[in-house]
Amino acid sequence: MAVERKRSSSRRRRAEELAPSSSSSARRNGGLDEERMVAEFRCLLADRDLLPPRHDNYYTMRRFLKSRGYNIDKAINMWSEMLKWRSDFGTDSIMQDFVFDELQEVLSYYPHGYHGVDKEGRPIYIERLGKVDPSKLMNVTTVERFLKYHVQALERIFVEKYPACSVAAKRHIDTMTTILDVQGVNWMNVGKLARDVVIHISKIDSCNYPEILNQMFIVNAGTGFRFLWSALKSFIDPRTAAKIQVLGDTYQNTLLEHIDKSQLPDFLGGSCNCQNDGGCLRSNKGPWHDPEIMKLVRDQQAASSSKMTNMPDEGHMDLSLELHPSENAMDNELTTQAEEDIYDMVSTSGARIPQTRMDGRVASIALTNQFADTNEVGGASPGTSWDRLIQVTKPLVNFIIKTPSTFTSVPRDE
Repeated sequence: MAVERKRSSSRRRRAEELAPSSSSSARRNGGLDEERMVAEFRCLLADRDLLPPRHDNYYTMRRFLKSRGYNIDKAINMWSEMLKWRSDFGTDSIMQDFVFDELQEVLSYYPHGYHGVDKEGRPIYIERLGKVDPSKLMNVTTVERFLKYHVQALERIFVEKYPACSVAAKRHIDTMTTILDVQGVNWMNVGKLARDVVIHISKIDSCNYPEILNQMFIVNAGTGFRFLWSALKSFIDPRTAAKIQVLGDTYQNTLLEHIDKSQLPDFLGGSCNCQNDGGCLRSNKGPWHDPEIMKLVRDQQAASSSKMTNMPDEGHMDLSLELHPSENAMDNELTTQAEEDIYDMVSTSGARIPQTRMDGRVASIALTNQFADTNEVGGASPGTSWDRLIQVTKPLVNFIIKTPSTFTSVPRDE
């Protein structure tokens, strides 16, 4: 007991030494101040017994701090609620406990999936909302199973997609690019059940998986939709709005500014069709599909877990801080001596794998909130897709549902 009190006191002293004077300082200066905020946050979580080993990760803690405007008290509360939800939902074992046998049928009535990476190496997530058939979708699965699939897919992205993309890009990747194709969407099909599911998913994502969107492109949007979005954008937090581009049917050049043609499906103006894999949205194309890269990822995760498990408490904290330098440092490559020790096993490959300590495997996400939500402090906490689109643009969607003729037969000119 005395030893634990000593450790707790030591953690607090270390946090006080490292912590900046205010959360606004971290937002304003970034870099070292942000690292100090994460250091303080980590120490306080450990003091409250709120830091299970699987979540003891610099980037995870940073995402929660960002989502609450670097307000540590609010971030601690959000973190605590996240742990409670995971326990109640069974999230920590969902990779082992749940099998989504109906995936291929679901993809027929709700086309979505990951395909390739953008020019910065981030995974690309795509949905074709105009081809969703809600009634047939609910005939092949249930709301409960769909929600489990959604959560399982989110868990998988943190242990395969992000680490694999990080290896391929040789820098830390923990956000994604989303494309929503709304061509042919009939907003009258957004019934009560669909809205309820979307709201439920939005809450899960915004509360438990914040800050995972880099950018969203909504393509094939009709004139009415784009007009209302322009009006609504002024009421949304600028950091959130800046991540969203709403485009008409001449969107290809914009996408190609951010994504190589080989990484884009042909139905979005790219050159890929994944003919041998049943189409691009069933192919799961990306670095996470490369056996050599995934071997590196799994080897690193095993080594990281072993080293952290066998390390004294204070050493554990120090290593966690040293492993994660400022985003301004050398394109996010990890360069400390402590990190070099962890990555000896992959040094010959030239790849650097960021420490990622969230367990699971990878699959496509269904309605994965990558769209930035509006949170308590007005910050952006992205997750993915139609769910977040409905959540954040609720006034717009309500108007769309009440006046469908405005959006169903309008010319699509840029």
